[in-house]
Amino acid sequence: MRLKILHSTHYRFDTPVKYGLQQLRKTPKSSPQQQIISWRTRVKNGRKELEFEDYHHNTTELISFAPDTTELSVISEGEVALSDTHGVLGAHRGPAPLWLYQRETERTRAGKGARALLRGIEAAAPTLEGLHALAAGIRAAVPYEIGASYPDWSAEDALDAGRGVCQDHAHIFLACARELGAPARYVSGYLMLDDKTVQEAMHAWSEVHIEGLGWVGFDVSNGISPDTRYVRVATGLDYGDASPVSGSRVGGTGETLEVQIDVAQQ
Repeated sequence: MRLKILHSTHYRFDTPVKYGLQQLRKTPKSSPQQQIISWRTRVKNGRKELEFEDYHHNTTELISFAPDTTELSVISEGEVALSDTHGVLGAHRGPAPLWLYQRETERTRAGKGARALLRGIEAAAPTLEGLHALAAGIRAAVPYEIGASYPDWSAEDALDAGRGVCQDHAHIFLACARELGAPARYVSGYLMLDDKTVQEAMHAWSEVHIEGLGWVGFDVSNGISPDTRYVRVATGLDYGDASPVSGSRVGGTGETLEVQIDVAQQ
């Protein structure tokens, strides 16, 4: 399958931005399952300073704001060809060592909520079947609810609230998988929906390294492993490593943000 993607972000500020930098992680990864046909990023009222690949193999672009601007637009677009491997990506590829993905973070620390959840899922184990059982258990314990959480929530926060979104599901899954002893990582990317093409946010899911299979994807929110509707963009220990945009600025009070993502079959 070939997907066409358009991801536009537009900022408006009540007062001018004196100085600002952003790191973008919006460029899809290249892999045997995912071929980048074309991809480019355009910036209005700013410029692309450089591009590099971090230790998670995330393509990262550094964007600067034009001095004293009150608007900034960033448009990323392109086409990606995908083949279905039922969520199996295969062997680990460095430079980050495999053991790094067993490391917990503030967002993915397994506390009493995650441990209680694991005790309640009899089949939970670092195997393909056991991880699918874990995903189903998380989905039952923390129903998906749009706008139910905050971006800085941890896995334990979402478990305490009993609700969340795809980011929360991914963090809970990572906390539990690592508690079971498996290397696991966060994934952000694009998802082609069945009922619409225009979206307001990227999607999130998880990947676990399983002996004999390598990395395998699990989308807790949708109850499946990723197929040809999923485009992998960035990976890391949690959302912080894979966030589409991060950065800082001086000035630019009264921010208004508009995001539009269009994913359609080409």
